[in-house]
Amino acid sequence: MISSVAMAQAQPVSRIVTLAPSLTEAVCALGHCAQLVGTDRHSTWPASVVALPKVGGLEDAQIERIVTLRPNLVLLGPRSRAGERLQALGVPVLMLDARTHADLKRMLVKLGEALGEPARAAELIARLDGELDAAAGRMPAALRGRSVYVEVGAGASAASDKSFIGETVAKLGLVNVVSGELGLFPKINPELLLRRPPDLIIGPRATLTNLSDRPGWSTLPAVRQQQLCLLDTERMDLLSRPGPRLGEAAHMLVECLKALPPR
Repeated sequence: MISSVAMAQAQPVSRIVTLAPSLTEAVCALGHCAQLVGTDRHSTWPASVVALPKVGGLEDAQIERIVTLRPNLVLLGPRSRAGERLQALGVPVLMLDARTHADLKRMLVKLGEALGEPARAAELIARLDGELDAAAGRMPAALRGRSVYVEVGAGASAASDKSFIGETVAKLGLVNVVSGELGLFPKINPELLLRRPPDLIIGPRATLTNLSDRPGWSTLPAVRQQQLCLLDTERMDLLSRPGPRLGEAAHMLVECLKALPPR
């Protein structure tokens, strides 16, 4: 849809607005946090971005406010509705997508080019690969091969095996019970887990606290044996953002899984 890389390269990128937390984090990881002049409302890391002007979110980006910030690059994802409107107003826009590990690497390369940081982007990708390998190496042998269900939001939205989260748990040696045939982050029928009962359940504490209240779920091995990684908001944000902290998220999952009671 949108590509203003050439425009961004014609003049130094000095005023950046990001419309997704993962893009905010990527900008900072590439050394350009100081050039951020505004972010979406959900950007919380690093701490320095919290005080920046907030310009809405995925569905309600505040176009007029973005324009008043005078950005010479706005970064957004493919589901944002703001891109064409901003372009029509003469604002340079770059759409970046990261729904899989490969997408994330391509996104970092593209952003590195736009910011004049191709070498730094390559170093960041190599670091991510190393962190993922290190996390996989820390997984106890007893956990490898166990089946897992990863919930990412209300209404039983799950991370399938084709999503970046699904790829992360696969890297750790786990087997996702939600197939990518259903989509990257499908809303699942609760009966799916009764047909494919997982050994482990990972997800937000806010939605998983009363799992036994879901019809039939009290019989699931993961629930009966308390094999539940219940993540607070901060750790859930870490897991659900396809950005430069992907390796950190993998290590966080390993820590959570290692702390589970023995079966």
